[in-house]
Amino acid sequence: MLQVKDLNITHKKNLRTILDKFSMVLNAGDKAVIIGEEGNGKTTLMKWIYDPEMVDDYTECTGERISGGETFGYLPQELPETDKEKTLYEYFAESEFFFDKNPRELSELASNYKVPVDFFYSDQAMGSLSGGEKVKAQLMRLLMDNPTVLLLDEPSNDIDISTLELLEKLINGFEGIVLYISHDETLIENTANVIIHLEQIMRKTKSRFTIVKDDYRNYIERRDEAFAKQEQQALNDQREKKIRDEKFNRVYNSVEHALSNVSRQDPSTAKNLKDKMHTVKAMGKRFEREDENMTEMPQKEEAIFFKLGTKDAAMPAGKTVIEYSLDVLKTPDETRVLSRDIFLRVRGPERICIVGTNGAGKTTLLKKMAEDLLERKDIRAEYMPQNYEDLLDMDITPVEFLDSTGDKEIRTRIRTYLGALKYTADEMDHPIRELSGGQKAKVLLLKMSLSDANVLILDEPTRNFSPLSGPVIRKMIASFPGAVISISHDRKYIDEVCTKVYELTESGLQVQE
Repeated sequence: MLQVKDLNITHKKNLRTILDKFSMVLNAGDKAVIIGEEGNGKTTLMKWIYDPEMVDDYTECTGERISGGETFGYLPQELPETDKEKTLYEYFAESEFFFDKNPRELSELASNYKVPVDFFYSDQAMGSLSGGEKVKAQLMRLLMDNPTVLLLDEPSNDIDISTLELLEKLINGFEGIVLYISHDETLIENTANVIIHLEQIMRKTKSRFTIVKDDYRNYIERRDEAFAKQEQQALNDQREKKIRDEKFNRVYNSVEHALSNVSRQDPSTAKNLKDKMHTVKAMGKRFEREDENMTEMPQKEEAIFFKLGTKDAAMPAGKTVIEYSLDVLKTPDETRVLSRDIFLRVRGPERICIVGTNGAGKTTLLKKMAEDLLERKDIRAEYMPQNYEDLLDMDITPVEFLDSTGDKEIRTRIRTYLGALKYTADEMDHPIRELSGGQKAKVLLLKMSLSDANVLILDEPTRNFSPLSGPVIRKMIASFPGAVISISHDRKYIDEVCTKVYELTESGLQVQE
């Protein structure tokens, strides 16, 4: 059993309440997903559950965690810096039970995760692995330690589709408790039986949480139905209140007018009017009490929305926009050949997605393509890398990154745009390094939105957006009038956005039917 009682978390820097009197109980067999918009405290909650000291430097926390002797296995969102320099062998050797595993068990684990048999003994540095390979290595070491509670922060980031399916089997087949954060809607739909929804409403001044034992689709549908019903009831109440108040004001004004004009020589009529006014005022007070119980308009944390591309970004359907070829694709350190004879042709407003196994070289290929396309003068390309730090200056604010002129009018407009993306005024003035992954992604997408780009190069564009914002991002990219070249393992993104899918193999790009 894992229990949290009356947890309060407050951000030290801006005193914002992240969680208010949060309580939950999870038991063996529960597959609980934490969802919510970027910056709502999902990772902070996960860290506190694993080790409260992990959040001491930036939060004030009160509350109780009861774990009942459970053994925790924690997968952080980012590989810790201390682990990046370790070789794979050094990393796995730190597992308490690594040397208890016989060769057959290690071979079976390697086969399940589609890594070489000698993966556990490699002298390759952890930091040099692809994003998906890092996640695989961390998951395998977690399982070696036989945890009874899995705490997984974005385990679906950067892993290929076959490993996503393996992750689904792992979560569904795990006998203990699984608590995870994910932005992958398909993974959530296929695994979660408990939904923990963290929200920041009223311009991020109030924290709210919802915990339900249900699957994700049912939760979203019932939530939308409940909001729609409450909104309609609130409108009905407001309409009835308006009619009632208009009638009341007519009566009140009529009695008040009669009182002001009654003759002093007619005390009987004056008394009757005073009694009537007393009754009218009592009625008004009763109405005020009734109004306190009126149905309120629902407070809902809306998903983000903005548009990518202008009319000028439109591409003629038959025009060849890009023809890219590469004889040999090597690893960044050029020690190993990843693929040969790569060729890609993009015509008009095609939306291309490149898939492939982890370590196949997708990100390496996209970086090379971006270097070439960003230099061209006949197209206007914008690039969103997998590692946001490749483009973002971590020490400046989002406003400074989006505008280097310092012009007051331009900065006011940028602040308006950031506000539409659910940034608070404080967050607009935070250094970018203090923002969540999703907030950093929003900065890059807004940069694209403000540009006149007609070609977008996107490495995992949906990976850091909540499942609530994911549909908005997919719709936004699908409606972009120019060309899109992307990498993704997001199955909904591939199905809903992409017009053509290529798999990167050792022998080049192969069209998937």
